[in-house]
Amino acid sequence: MPPRDKLFCHFCGHPLVRRAAEGRERLYCEACRTPLYENPVPATALVVADDKGRICLVRRGVEPHVGGWCLPGGFMEMGESPEECALRELREETALSGRIGDLLGVTVSRTFVNNAVLLVGYLVRDYAGEAAAGDDATDIGFFTEDEMPEIVFESHKRFVRIYLAGYRDA
Repeated sequence: MPPRDKLFCHFCGHPLVRRAAEGRERLYCEACRTPLYENPVPATALVVADDKGRICLVRRGVEPHVGGWCLPGGFMEMGESPEECALRELREETALSGRIGDLLGVTVSRTFVNNAVLLVGYLVRDYAGEAAAGDDATDIGFFTEDEMPEIVFESHKRFVRIYLAGYRDA
């Protein structure tokens, strides 16, 4: 399934056309005489490591990849910083509260639903609470590198690799 195009101006409702604007082809509203700037959707992902170096993964209860394993995280909402988003998603998906440690990286992932997601990865070492799957997660587990199930998102795999390569023993 290819990414879905926007069809109508979100300001006036007029049909959008594709045309050259500001040096590239863009969606354009002829009624407003303005291009529609399409930007990546901001999201976060968290590597949560316990005192044994195991990594927390959640099993997805929603598409894409229902039933697959990934890092806790999700989409940033208006009025949130990336750090606030990450900690909110941590609470919603795992019932854990935590403190952001290191920034593991920032990457863009191509998706069919959102076209592109700008993903910010953080490391959480200090957390509290009893881990329990919640929100759109159906299961939760802490895994060593050897027992880790397949992770469904390449960007999440990248953040895990960064953790394993440079932060696991720090």
